[in-house]
Amino acid sequence: MNILFAAPEDAWGGFLGIVRTQLPNHRFTATGGFAIDSLAGVDVLIPTMCPVTRTLLAEADRLKLIQQCGAGLEGVDMAAAEEKRIFVANVPTATSGNAESVAELGIYLMIGLFRDARGMARSLQVGRMGQPQGKALGGRTIGLVGLGGIGQALIQRLRGFGVRIIGIRNRDPQTAKAALGLDWVGGPEQLPELLGQSDVVFLCLPVTPASMGLMNRRTFAFMKPTAYLINLSRGGIVDRDALEWALSSSTIAGAGLDVFWEEPPDPGDPIFALNVLATPHVAGSTDLSMQGIVAGVVENIRRLEASQAPLNCARW
Repeated sequence: MNILFAAPEDAWGGFLGIVRTQLPNHRFTATGGFAIDSLAGVDVLIPTMCPVTRTLLAEADRLKLIQQCGAGLEGVDMAAAEEKRIFVANVPTATSGNAESVAELGIYLMIGLFRDARGMARSLQVGRMGQPQGKALGGRTIGLVGLGGIGQALIQRLRGFGVRIIGIRNRDPQTAKAALGLDWVGGPEQLPELLGQSDVVFLCLPVTPASMGLMNRRTFAFMKPTAYLINLSRGGIVDRDALEWALSSSTIAGAGLDVFWEEPPDPGDPIFALNVLATPHVAGSTDLSMQGIVAGVVENIRRLEASQAPLNCARW
C-alpha cells in the first residue's frame, strides 16, 4: 500500500522511520511539510496537522484509511470521508502513553511560569544572581478544563504539590468530582466560576465547535490578574488576539503554550515578547508515547491489509 505522511520526514522524533521499519512491505512518502498536494494513488493517509478537506478527498481514488498519529481529528471532514467510505481512526490519548507525556509537559510549563523561567534566563545572561524571586505552588488552586485522559494524568501529578484541584466536565460533573476526588467540579456553564477561583488554568479538553475560541476577551476577564493559562489542547481554543490583550493589559499574569493559532507560529509574533513560555507542540513527543502511538498506527495498517476494520474509528 501507498502511505502518505503529511509532515517532514524526520518530524516527531523520527516517527515515520520507526513505522517504516515495522511495515517494510509498504511504500511510504513524506510530504516534506505540513501540507498535502494530492491524495491520488494514496491508500493510507497519516494527516498529522494537515486539514483533510472535502476538496482534497475528492481526489482520493484509492484512500481507505485516514489514520491520525495521535488523538486529534478536528481537521478531517468526517462527512466527506464517510460519503467515500473511508475509515477515520486515531490513537486515543489515554491508551498510548500520550496523556502521561502531555501532563508532564504541563507540569513543566506550570513550574516554569511560577518560577519565572524567562526571568532566570535573563539573569544568567547578565550575571545577576539570586533573581528573580519565584512563587510557591503550595495552597494554590489549579483549574482543569477537561477531565479526560490528560486531565486525569494531571490530577495524579498535581497532588504532590499540595494544591487544591477543581475542574470542568461536560457530562456528570458530580460523578467526576466523587470519582476523581476533586474539591469542586462544574459543568461547562460554570466555566466563569472556575476561572475566577484558579491560580492556574489548564486547557485539556477536546476541540469541538463549542470549544473553539473558548478563551476570549469575555472569559479572560473572569481570571485573576495573578493567574496563568496553560494550553495543552489545540490552538483554536484560545483566541490569539484576546490572549495578547489579556497579557499586555495584565488581565492575566502569563501563559504556557504548546499549541498555537497557526503551526508553526511566526517566531517574530509580538505575543512572544510578553510573558509566554512556549514549546513547539512537543507535549506528546516522548519515548513512552512514541511507542504507544506507533503500535496503534501499525496495528491499524495491518488490520486494513488483512481486510479487517481498523480500531478506534471515529465513523462506522
